[in-house]
Parts: sequence; structure tokens; C-alpha cells
Amino acid sequence: MPLDAPRLNSLGLPKPVSETRVVVAMSGGVDSSVVAAQLAEEGYDVVGVTLQLYDHGAALAKKGACCAGLDIHDARRVAETMGFPHYVLDYENIFKDAVIDEFAESYLAGATPVPCIRCNERVKFKDLLQTARDLDADCMATGHYIQRKMGVAGPELHSAADANRDQSYFLFSTTPEQLDYLRFPLGHLASKTETRALAAKYGLSVADKPDSQDICFVPNGNYASVIEKLRPGAAEPGEIVDVDGTVLGRHNGVIHYTVGQRRGLGIGGLVDPLYVVKLDVDAKRVIVGPKELLSTRVVPVREINWLGDEPFDSRSEWAISVKVRSTRPPRDAIVRPLSATEAEVELITPEEGVSPGQACVFYDPDSTRILGGGWIWRGH
Repeated sequence: MPLDAPRLNSLGLPKPVSETRVVVAMSGGVDSSVVAAQLAEEGYDVVGVTLQLYDHGAALAKKGACCAGLDIHDARRVAETMGFPHYVLDYENIFKDAVIDEFAESYLAGATPVPCIRCNERVKFKDLLQTARDLDADCMATGHYIQRKMGVAGPELHSAADANRDQSYFLFSTTPEQLDYLRFPLGHLASKTETRALAAKYGLSVADKPDSQDICFVPNGNYASVIEKLRPGAAEPGEIVDVDGTVLGRHNGVIHYTVGQRRGLGIGGLVDPLYVVKLDVDAKRVIVGPKELLSTRVVPVREINWLGDEPFDSRSEWAISVKVRSTRPPRDAIVRPLSATEAEVELITPEEGVSPGQACVFYDPDSTRILGGGWIWRGH
């Protein structure tokens, strides 16, 4: 570095800390609260922003969610404690249009959607990020457990130091332009225990607050009840059949089932267990079969966001690792581009329960870098 080059601050920006404005996306949880408090203590010009994503009244009594009611109150208290401004933006309509409606349609089509990814992609890292720019912020920081590292070609996305907290599966659609502006101050921490210790150090009221577990607008993980409210009449009954079409029983709505499900089928007297292997929404049929039918080797993927240094379709195939579920480790695969945004993914070892609507996230097998990913679909 030349002697006259400006020194970079802890956020990698060539400005004095006191002159660097940071918008912190605050959900009201301990993670984003610690990020805001830490940056404020370091002397940054912190502005906290919380998005109200759904109805206050429905959320006030619901624990374990984010971005509504009590969580907005908690975020405001943190800002008061640390002495920085805090704003609440009403994003209910945007959230419904960009996330909830697609969730309902996707689920009704027999897919297993991941709305948290769409929320990051279409709300937090799009509209909120633009709001941060409008506030003349130099960057936007979040409490996500993921790392941003500088590479030869620019910022790279890397898995969190704590594999148990890593949120890379939910952030694969972060674009290079967004990554240039975003910061993730917690990604290097070894455990959540360190985060809570920091919260206690700063005297934050959320230091012992439980982590959110459910999708924010899906109480207790009951997808079906939410779909019924959003789309009345969606829970129409139909037949449970085997792969040959033999009727084995009845169901009270396709929306109550997911691919890979074994329990709750209501089919007795069978020697071998049966699993949901397919949902035929149009025919209102739940198709069941033996476990081996759940194994998938070839996965069609589209809407690919590529974060590699070379163009995605510059090669006929990529030998990388992929995750097809957030709870599973990356597995070896061959990814064959069909275009800049579509590919066929061949899993070296077949996976069970690969479902349309889930993400397929790409990883560099030789490092912690995330190379992007796309959405699993049924193919042509």
C-alpha cells in the first residue's frame, strides 16, 4: 500500500470512524443488536432501522419471531441504550407482495418454499439497502452469521466461522453489488456464546433473548394454517395413492403434506413404511412410495446467482460442493450450466427428499467461499 493511501477502518472503508455512517438492519434480536452496539461503541455514526413486516396486533403475543411488535420495542431500547437514532419503516405491503404471496402460491403448487431467502433478496438487501443509500450511509451492517472477505477480484462471500450458526444457505442470492455495500460483523465469531457475552458487556436488554425459530409469519411452524388463511379453500380433500395409482386412503388437503414426510399419513396395516414422494396439486393427490424413491441424483436449478470470479457459463461444468437443504452439509456435485442462470446439478451421492422450492447453494470445495446458488424446480 502506498504511504499516502488512506488507512482503512474496521469496516474496510477509507474514512475516519467518526465520519463513517452505518445503517444497521435491526430485527430486535440479540445478533443485530450487538452489531449496532459494537459499531456505536467504536465511534461509527450508527443509524438503526427496523422493518415492520406484518401486523402489530397479530405479532404482539407471538414469541420466537422477528420484525414486529415486541421486537420493534426491543430494537428501540437498544438504540436508546447506546445513544443512536432508530427508525421503524412500514414494509407490510412490500413484504406481502414480495414474500408472503409467493410463499402461498409456491406451497400450493406442491413446492417447499424458503421465504427467508426471498426476504433477504427482495426486501432487506434490496429496498432496505436502498434506504441505507438514501440516508447517505457508507455501508449497511446486519447480524447474519456469514463472512465477507476481500479477494483478488473483489468482495467474496464466505461461510461463518461457527458452522452451527452459518447462514450462507439463506444468503446465496446476495449479488456482487450488494456484497460491496454490506458488512457482517459477527461472521468471524466462534460461537453464539460470544455474541451473548458482548450483549451483556454493552448492557443490552436482549442479552438473554431466545433466538427466533420459526418463519416470522408462520406461528409454530404450522404452514398449512397460514395457507388456509391466505388462500381460503386450499385445503380440499383428495386421495392418497401409491406410485401405480392404487388408492390407499384419503387426505384433508395437499397443503398438509411435504415431500419426504412419513408420519401422519393415516395408512395402516403396511409391512414397509411409505413416504410422500410427490404432490400432484392439480389432481389433489398425495403420492406415496418406498424410501428409495426419494433419492435424487440430478437436480434442475434456475434463477442462479453466481459469485465466482469467472462467468458461470464460461465452463461446461464445475466440480463444486452443493447444499440442497439448509440442515445438510455440502456434498460433492458436478454443476453443468445450461445458461447464465440455469443448470443441471448432478449429485455424486444421491440425496433424499430434494424438493422443488428449496435452494441449491454452491460452495468452493477447497475453501469456505460461497459461489452462489439457485432454486430447485421440477424441470421441463
